[in-house]
Amino acid sequence: MSGNEFLIQQLLKEGWLKSPHLIEAFYQIKREDFVPAEEKEYAYLNEALPLMAGQTISQPLVVAFMLELLDPQYGEKILDIGSGSGWTSALLGYLVSHQSFKSKKEAQPGRVIGLEIIPELKIFGENNVKKYNFIKKGIVEIFCLDGKGGYPKEAPYDKILVGASGEEIPKTLLKQLKIGGRLVMPVKESIVKIEKKGDSTYQKEEYPGFVFVPLV
Repeated sequence: MSGNEFLIQQLLKEGWLKSPHLIEAFYQIKREDFVPAEEKEYAYLNEALPLMAGQTISQPLVVAFMLELLDPQYGEKILDIGSGSGWTSALLGYLVSHQSFKSKKEAQPGRVIGLEIIPELKIFGENNVKKYNFIKKGIVEIFCLDGKGGYPKEAPYDKILVGASGEEIPKTLLKQLKIGGRLVMPVKESIVKIEKKGDSTYQKEEYPGFVFVPLV
């Protein structure tokens, strides 16, 4: 059994990974392609690993849990804030564009907009995503920007994923979410899922007990 298979089986056994399309994405988008060379041997441990500039690639169980809450679908436009290593952007790129997830209603693949404020980390993540041709195909695009402001140019979004913790959910991000859309973000030491029901109506669910690097 490969390291990737072992990790996925662990995530399945512990109940973090459930949806067939997410399981397929985890098999296809390998975590070892998104960690620094000196961390390759640890890529399939279920723990956060260091990146440059004091940042980390999140623990696999956290990524699985947040993506299960987000429920990305083929054809959606998704904003990935704090794209970091590029792992979540590539997973999302696979989910919004892979033909096996396509239904008759959705002719066009989706897009993922990644935002990363640290220049060297943006380059690192972008180079990692390029290994899967998502950049070349126009499925994933990554910008070096402050994620707190979102990316209004491409708004509104079907889904928004935030990979670093804040004290509260920025109102700017909620404004950039479609009605019926969903946002998943760490707030303090919880993961929060927000569903936008109307222009200023939201449904919130909170899952405590997580630790993240701060949103910078």
